[in-house]
Amino acid sequence: MTNVTEAELLRMVPKELFVNGEWVPAADGATLDVVDPATGLVIASIADAGVADGAAALDAAVDAQDSWAATPPRVRGEILRRAFDLMQERKQEFALLMTIEMGKPLAEAYGEVAYGGEFLRWFSEEAVRISGRYGSNPEGTGRMLVSQHPVGPCFLITPWNFPLAMATRKIAPALAAGCTVVVKPASLTPLTTLYFAKLLAEVGLPAGVLNVITTSRSGAVSDPIIADPRLRKLSFTGSTAVGRRMIGQAGQGVLRTSMELGGNAPFIVFADADLDKAVDGAIAAKFRNVGQACTAANRFIVQASVAEEFARRVTARVQDFVVGRGTAENVNIGPLINAGAVEKASALVQDALERGATLLTGGDSIEGAGTFFEPTVLAGVAAGSDILREEIFGPVLAIATFDEEEDAVRLANDTEFGLVSYVFTRDLARGQRMVERLQTGMMGLNIGVISNAAAPFGGVKQSGLGREGGPEGIQEYLTTKYTMTPDPFAD
Repeated sequence: MTNVTEAELLRMVPKELFVNGEWVPAADGATLDVVDPATGLVIASIADAGVADGAAALDAAVDAQDSWAATPPRVRGEILRRAFDLMQERKQEFALLMTIEMGKPLAEAYGEVAYGGEFLRWFSEEAVRISGRYGSNPEGTGRMLVSQHPVGPCFLITPWNFPLAMATRKIAPALAAGCTVVVKPASLTPLTTLYFAKLLAEVGLPAGVLNVITTSRSGAVSDPIIADPRLRKLSFTGSTAVGRRMIGQAGQGVLRTSMELGGNAPFIVFADADLDKAVDGAIAAKFRNVGQACTAANRFIVQASVAEEFARRVTARVQDFVVGRGTAENVNIGPLINAGAVEKASALVQDALERGATLLTGGDSIEGAGTFFEPTVLAGVAAGSDILREEIFGPVLAIATFDEEEDAVRLANDTEFGLVSYVFTRDLARGQRMVERLQTGMMGLNIGVISNAAAPFGGVKQSGLGREGGPEGIQEYLTTKYTMTPDPFAD
């Protein structure tokens, strides 16, 4: 494992666009600044792509598509496996870079390197398992051949909150399937994706297969790419509002789409739950990544008879958190991504308090450098509070209560979103009922962390379309072809 300083690492990260295997400046010379949210200081100035740069990136992906699709699956898989191995050697570099540009504690950044790397390893193995089928038609008059093929050039748009894992979760299955890609990382945290592109070039990925455009002009750059008839796939992770617009745009070209959108995860604690495990799960599900995760528990729905004890235990844990820059020792809670995120958390807490909630700890922004917000616990949150309807994306744990199982199900499903749910109960039959009745694409039963490269990640309702990860993940980048042939034994 390497051991570099922050200054050395930032010098190692490319600052230009990656197009057709080369690092190039923006055509108009524009740049954008990347800011460390823990200090408010600019840590890098990088190329700010314009419309011409997006077109050049798509041109490169289109030109490389046929040769990459014809590359043997074993070769594609071995490139991904080499990328996995090299990422493990450089895990300190990737972890530190994420902490600098996004703010998460360094220990969590190492966890993301492990998680993100697993997509490279998983899909390196899936590349050689793309299959089809052959058999007689029911009438016996011919043979049916069903084969799977790369869908074609893809446009992948990743969010700021998991800058490595969200890149590998999209790039790895696309490359394994034989698709070329244009990747647009979030302008708030683009450095990790640029560094990952550098790694892929080092392990032998051919020119044009991966192209990375960083930009502050997202709509202007993205719209022509999505409208281009040569594009065949759009994958987006971000807000539901933006996702809705992109689905409409994708419809014009009848693109394959994968949308991982907003969440409003219920975390249900029944009276028979093991409260120690429930509290552990709550801390993991709420405060991972400073609460800035689509899978973060958003609404803690706790049976009334144990609500006070649950609140007491989680509050004690939260009060022990150490807030600070993620590179510092023992820090649990880093900064929020920007001032807007702090303002949103403050507004949601204030609204809940005005509606009668009780503040048990925290509740305010932290003055000084950076964009920090106190780890917060609210109890007795009233129905209709904004914090129960909106995705918090911050370190605020909001507790509401219920009496009967039916109430818990109704409250949990009372949202337009359906990404993930969490349930804690010792009752096996109740757990099975929750699997059947909760309207979410994923569920954690007596566990607070569910993400895994081997599992299908995605939601229902307005939380999105499609799945990432698992055997299902590569299917998002494949199209099915059916071929009919005559009966080979007929005269």
